[in-house]
Amino acid sequence: MSALRRLLAVTALAVLLGVALSVLLPAGVAEAAGSPAPVASADHVVLAAEGPAGPRGPGGTGDTSVTVDLEGLTDKPGTSVAVLLALTLLSLLPAIVLTCTSFTKILIVLGLTRNALGLQQTPPNQVLAGLALFLSLFIMAPVLSDINEAGVQPYLDGQKSSTEAWDDGIDPLRSFMLGQTDDEELELLTNVADRELPETREDVPMSTLVPAFILSELEQAFIIGFIIFIPFLVIDIVVSGALMALGMMMMPPAMVSLPFKLLLFVLVNGWSLVITALVGSYG
Repeated sequence: MSALRRLLAVTALAVLLGVALSVLLPAGVAEAAGSPAPVASADHVVLAAEGPAGPRGPGGTGDTSVTVDLEGLTDKPGTSVAVLLALTLLSLLPAIVLTCTSFTKILIVLGLTRNALGLQQTPPNQVLAGLALFLSLFIMAPVLSDINEAGVQPYLDGQKSSTEAWDDGIDPLRSFMLGQTDDEELELLTNVADRELPETREDVPMSTLVPAFILSELEQAFIIGFIIFIPFLVIDIVVSGALMALGMMMMPPAMVSLPFKLLLFVLVNGWSLVITALVGSYG
């Protein structure tokens, strides 16, 4: 009997809850449907407004004018454009250093000096390349400064377009390369390309000037290397003749002449003379 009473009580309670929900729920839904939804104010939506906004109350227009000012946004290159140009320049930097600066000539002369001394790996290649790189920066510093002032900074400040900045920025480099290039190389490359000779040196295109500049640098480097080789060659001849006169034919002449070469090179301060000659060759 107790279980039956509990079942009847639970059933009655469920029926009462169902009747209450059926009475209260439609009224709540109708009230919710009739109430206006919250509307976002136009003042919060508008990002940039110019001029006084109209009143939002009864009788007011409520109009808000939006103005987007683009003046000055396209005068300067954006950050993404500057980063793209910087990455492109970094990827082309090794080729530019090898073909348009004094690096190649200096490195060849330093290598020939090491060979003239009879040394194989002293100084190491990394030391010679580092010395050549910093000497190139020292020689090219005025040119790089002119390029920065004539092309790079006006372009970043929005004073020149990309075409104008390129034309004005490349002029200092062209002047440097033309000053180090002989007329024979320019004529040779022009004839090889089957083009007409320009009226003046300034009219030579970059596609002809760059290889002509490299050929001139190689020729001048070999001339300087020949001059460096002469005194050390004399030492080798003298040592070889002395060994032959003493009957020491089994003694390698290079081993005997190496100390005398090093002594001569140190006494005349050879590295300073070579670097002075290299820097002086660029005026």
